[in-house]
Amino acid sequence: YWTLQHKEISTVLLFYICLMKSVLFVGPLYPISGNTTQPALDGSSPRIVLQQPFVYFGKQYNQIYVNHNGHMTFNNPWSMYIPQRFPMYSTWDIIAPFWTDFDNRQTGLVYYKQYTSGNILNQATEDINNYFPQLNFTSSWVFVATWHEMPYWQQENSVIQAVLISGGQSSFVLMNYGNISPNRWNIQVGYDTINSPHHLTVPGSFSSNASGNYSVFRLNSNVNVPGRWAFRLDHGSRGCTFNGKTSSTAPMDPLSHGYLH
Repeated sequence: YWTLQHKEISTVLLFYICLMKSVLFVGPLYPISGNTTQPALDGSSPRIVLQQPFVYFGKQYNQIYVNHNGHMTFNNPWSMYIPQRFPMYSTWDIIAPFWTDFDNRQTGLVYYKQYTSGNILNQATEDINNYFPQLNFTSSWVFVATWHEMPYWQQENSVIQAVLISGGQSSFVLMNYGNISPNRWNIQVGYDTINSPHHLTVPGSFSSNASGNYSVFRLNSNVNVPGRWAFRLDHGSRGCTFNGKTSSTAPMDPLSHGYLH
């Protein structure tokens, strides 16, 4: 009897350990699927032709590159593994959900997939209308890029995701975070534009709280969904920088709050 009871207790404990692990490490990710890039140090996807144009602060792009070091660029791939502080005042339009020094030569994959119909578009429409209720938005295209179980240079693995969403002339990004392993390298999260008229740095970038179990990106949010950050990218106030007002309890409209001008 004691052995049976002991086994039952062990099973319950194992269940709760697994439950706590899932709560701790699973973020609000969209499905992880699609094409994968060739594993390489400081590599990138091939040129990805977009099925619909993506408007990035007034500029229309028909292609994108998913770079292994946690960022996406439009005109060319970029192998830069040392994160730069935004604004860079550079020649790059860049979206950086987790710019750091990844190395997936042994493990880790970078996935990307486009959607123009189906449940993913419905989910994107629902998400954007929840976060930007004044827009009455309908998504027509979604691009999901996932850095899955990506190890840092000589370190552990992380799961990072960027979801580009567009409909008409409106465009958005969701930055989603699963497990974020501790990292001794710097991390930049946000976006920047050519010559930096529009740029954003999410609070916690270049800090000791950027990675690990208590990563500010995974535990906090600007849309009341821990581990998710939403931003509108088709236009914006000139020279905006995120001011650090985040919340895991109260929703915040990313279109009209959370910026310094």
